[in-house]
Amino acid sequence: MVLAKIDLYKMYEGLQYNFLYENDINSIHILLNLYDLEDNMANIYPKYISTRAIRKRVKRQLIYKKDREFISNNIALLLHEDVDRLELVLYLEGYKNGYHNLKWANILEEKTIKYFAVEQMYEKNFLFHYDTVFKEIKKFKEDIKNKIENQEKQTKFLNDFVTAYCDKVIKRKIYNLNMDMDKQLAMEFNFNKMNIKEEPLLTTNELKKMYKTIVDTIIRNIIIIYIEANWFGINDRVLNRYS
Repeated sequence: MVLAKIDLYKMYEGLQYNFLYENDINSIHILLNLYDLEDNMANIYPKYISTRAIRKRVKRQLIYKKDREFISNNIALLLHEDVDRLELVLYLEGYKNGYHNLKWANILEEKTIKYFAVEQMYEKNFLFHYDTVFKEIKKFKEDIKNKIENQEKQTKFLNDFVTAYCDKVIKRKIYNLNMDMDKQLAMEFNFNKMNIKEEPLLTTNELKKMYKTIVDTIIRNIIIIYIEANWFGINDRVLNRYS
């Protein structure tokens, strides 16, 4: 039994790797099937918030540069597919963990039946995914958030996952940013027949700071995404008991 769990975990890792690093779309569908989440696709809503946050933070960091808008937009365009894949994988990881956490689902169901009749439960497509007006539900949601955050502080699972991915995929793109921007400026010059005055290239120190900002931004947003996905998974587990 233990061996089977280990083999399944290795399969998860392999499929995640193929999707993240090889952009293999089939791997994510197989992963959903293994997670036993295929029937829940309608309620899986990754928000893809990191790229927008990266653009804003980079622009703020380069406030002293005239071409900060161009640089921040360039980075967002350069990274969005890589960052979106990472968000999707860890959103699904959070959703899976919430969906399969029977303890939390049982607690939520116990609280839910105080507010909704069984007949109402059969008619619902959403539970407390977005609407948490009841104080008891709000407190339970906050307790889950705190537990996940405390667990992350101890294990650093999300931090290490994101850092490893960024080091392999994102870092080289940021450190080669000057070359990429040079190409885009040349294309713009040829198309518009204009004399473009280029700003000085980004220094090594600026690139290092920028990369750190990007990684920190992704980690911060991934934790938010992961917590929300857990909550959605718990709610869907309760709802599926009445479907």
